[in-house]
Amino acid sequence: MAYKPKAGAQMAAPNVIPMADIMLVLLIIFMVITPMLQKTTPVDLAMTNNAREMKEADKDDAVVVAVTRDGSIFLNNVKVTKEDITGQVKDKLSVKNDKTVYVKSDARAKYGDVVAVVDEIRSAGVDQLGLLTEKSQSKTPPPPPDNATGD
Repeated sequence: MAYKPKAGAQMAAPNVIPMADIMLVLLIIFMVITPMLQKTTPVDLAMTNNAREMKEADKDDAVVVAVTRDGSIFLNNVKVTKEDITGQVKDKLSVKNDKTVYVKSDARAKYGDVVAVVDEIRSAGVDQLGLLTEKSQSKTPPPPPDNATGD
């Protein structure tokens, strides 16, 4: 007679505790990695009412110059000096058919810093310049400040 082992009692409900542990670990991993996946320099863009969609700026080979609020300048997420922008933009555009350069500036950046960067980009021979902004949530423009009170 052959030996036949007896099976233990079967569980009627599935054990979901290991699955929950795995899901929590994956959640933590994604929460840690997601901020690192940001591919652009973080700036608070200026809000506009008549913004136009520029999907070409999201492409991997787009030339994007960012000006942060402290005046730092980034060319495709690499920090550069104002003097080096002209040469580096020329190098990047020499191998591209689309000669558009996109400028995104922090809303609180000094106007003079942004104009200086745009001037350096123009001196590189760029004719097409895109200014990246965010579309305002409200449909009506904000009212002008009231300076007639004599303050």
